[in-house]
Amino acid sequence: MSSNIFFKKKNITLNKIFPKLKIKENFVIDSIKPLILAKKNDISFFDSIKYKDDISKTKASVCITSIKLEKFLPNKITKIIVNNVLFELARVTKLIYPSSDIDYPDFTLKKPNSNKYRSVTFGKNTLIGKDVVIGKDTIIGSNSIIEHHVKIGKNCIIGSNSVIKNAIIGDRVIIQDGNKIGQKGFGFIPIENKNIKFPHIGKVLIEDDVEIAAGCTIDRGSIDDTIIGKNTYLDNQVHIAHNVKIGSNCMIAGQVGFAGSSRIGNNVSIGGQAGVSGHLKIGNNVKIGGGSGVVKDIEDNQTVMGYPAVPLKDFLKKNRNE
Repeated sequence: MSSNIFFKKKNITLNKIFPKLKIKENFVIDSIKPLILAKKNDISFFDSIKYKDDISKTKASVCITSIKLEKFLPNKITKIIVNNVLFELARVTKLIYPSSDIDYPDFTLKKPNSNKYRSVTFGKNTLIGKDVVIGKDTIIGSNSIIEHHVKIGKNCIIGSNSVIKNAIIGDRVIIQDGNKIGQKGFGFIPIENKNIKFPHIGKVLIEDDVEIAAGCTIDRGSIDDTIIGKNTYLDNQVHIAHNVKIGSNCMIAGQVGFAGSSRIGNNVSIGGQAGVSGHLKIGNNVKIGGGSGVVKDIEDNQTVMGYPAVPLKDFLKKNRNE
C-alpha cells in the first residue's frame, strides 16, 4: 500500500506501463521515489551522474535510466532504458497518481469542528479539509485554509490569509500572514515544441521551531520532499522550489530564491535577494552575501559574494582593482 497520504494512487503493474519490455507481470508499483529513498516495490530513476553515490544505498528493484548511465546500476536492478528519463518519469507518475499534475480545489473544506479541535483557536472564515490533524494550543488566523490530510504540531501560530496543503508541520512553528505552502512546483519538460507538466507527488516537511515570515512560497516536492530543518528562519517573500532541502539553524533574508533540488546545509546565512541555482549542494556554516548568484556547489565554512558567487576575498580583490 502506498504511503502517500496526499494523492490517490492507481494500482497498476509495471508491464502495463512498459508493455514492450519483458517485466514480471505481478510487479505492482508501490510508489515512485529517488534512489536513496526507494524500497523494493518502488520504481526509481537515475538521470544524472551527480546521483551515482545513491546507487549503493538504494533498495529499488526497478529503475528508469538512459543507455549512458545503465552501466552504473547493479545487475540486481531491472533497468528500463529510455531516451528521456524525466519525460518517462513524468509519464509514469501521471499514470500512477492521475491528479498530481494539477492542483485541484479541495472540496472537503469546512468550518472547523469545535469538538474535534477543542484546544485550537481559529480566526474568522478559516476552512479545514478532511483528516487534518492540528496539535494542542495551536492558533490559526482568519481567512486561512488548511487542506486535506495536512498535519500541524503543537503550539504553532499560523497567520491570516495563508494556504497550506500537502504539508507536515512540526511543533512551535510560526507561519506569518499570506504564506502559500505545498502547491505544485514549476516543473515542465519541453517535448516537440510543447511543455509537458511534471507531476508533483511530494510534500513539504517543516520541522520544529521554524519561523516563516510573511508572503513566502514553498513548493512541495516533485518525487522527493521539500524540507526546512529545525530552528530555521525565513524572512519575507522567500521562494523555495520543489525538492529543496534547507538544514537546521539557517537564516534566510528577504527575497531569496532557491531553484529546485538544491541542498542547503546547517547554520547557513543568506543575504537578501540572493539566488541559488538548482541541484546544488551548499555546505554547513556557509555565508552568502546579499544579491549574490550561486551557480556551483559551495564547500563547508565558506563566505561567498557576487555574481557568480566567489569567495569573499576574491570578490573584494576584484572590486578593488576595478
